[in-house]
Amino acid sequence: MKVCIDVKTVLLLSSMEKNTAPPVPYLYLHYDGEIYDSQPIRVVSSCSLDIYLFPFDIQNCSFTFNSYIHVIDEIQLFLSGTGDEMTEESKMLISTMGEWSLNKITANRAEIDTVEGNVYVELQCHISIRRHPTTYVVNLLLPSCFLIAVDVFSFMLPPKKIDRSLFKMTLVLGYTVFLLNTNQMLPITGDTVPLINVFLSMCLLMMVATLVESIFVTNLLHGSADYPPAPRWFRDFVFQVLGRLVRISAKSIERDDTVIQNPNAQEMADSSPVVTKNDISEEKETLNESKSVQVLRKINRDLKAIHLQVEKRLKRNLSSQEWIYIALIIDRLLFFFYILFISISFITIIIIWVVSYNKA
Repeated sequence: MKVCIDVKTVLLLSSMEKNTAPPVPYLYLHYDGEIYDSQPIRVVSSCSLDIYLFPFDIQNCSFTFNSYIHVIDEIQLFLSGTGDEMTEESKMLISTMGEWSLNKITANRAEIDTVEGNVYVELQCHISIRRHPTTYVVNLLLPSCFLIAVDVFSFMLPPKKIDRSLFKMTLVLGYTVFLLNTNQMLPITGDTVPLINVFLSMCLLMMVATLVESIFVTNLLHGSADYPPAPRWFRDFVFQVLGRLVRISAKSIERDDTVIQNPNAQEMADSSPVVTKNDISEEKETLNESKSVQVLRKINRDLKAIHLQVEKRLKRNLSSQEWIYIALIIDRLLFFFYILFISISFITIIIIWVVSYNKA
């Protein structure tokens, strides 16, 4: 007696391509009608990827087996074991996973009713896989953290002696080239932006912000001689409030005008001898006739002009010194804000990563 058995009635719904695995023309047929068909299947499946937690993401893929032809009375589909048993067996059979590792497998059997009143059997297997993040941590996250650390320590360079903006500009350009070279390692984003993209963009933004801050401080330091004196309210606010906040005490800067006196003149006045009226009249007549009086008057005018120039120079130096202290205080204040912003941002991203990873 010849019996024809159709072994291709069970289909995998999520398969996107034709099965290219070598066929096995054998099966087991038991006396009670049970058929054991161990056909190998090479599946190219489509899964909905959630890359928000990349590279610490966990992906879930589903495989559905059913028969479009035979109802439950004609064919019965059963699971060979529980999900835990499938997980352990699969981990033993898998030789290498590369970028991914098997997390767990869950399976269930369902009976589907149709409008015509037919009942079909459906088997669903949910496979959870976990990405290995080591490559991305070593090649993306750690270099970014190291460059941020270098950017932070660059504030230790004395701004009055070294132009930090050149160093920071080199750092920004180097990090930009680094991002362009490693861009192919990042996933193609859709509606969801991965946290790692936010992290890398934030690192670049902070480097650019510190570059702008360095340019601003350098401009204050080197262009202070050309600036007008700072307003009194602004100077008091920076020196008294911000200076104490960042622990920089400005030197006492006197705003009063400086009067330069000639000590020799005082000595000459004190040591001048006592003379009589007759002697004075005789000396006046002699001085009026002498040309030395004109020379002394000219010297007096020259001394007054020199005195005015010295006063202007002192006032200009005083204003320049004030702007230098203002620049140093602002630089220290922005450094503290930078440290605070980095700490809050990194802690927030780490918390979001950990919480979302545990929920997944």
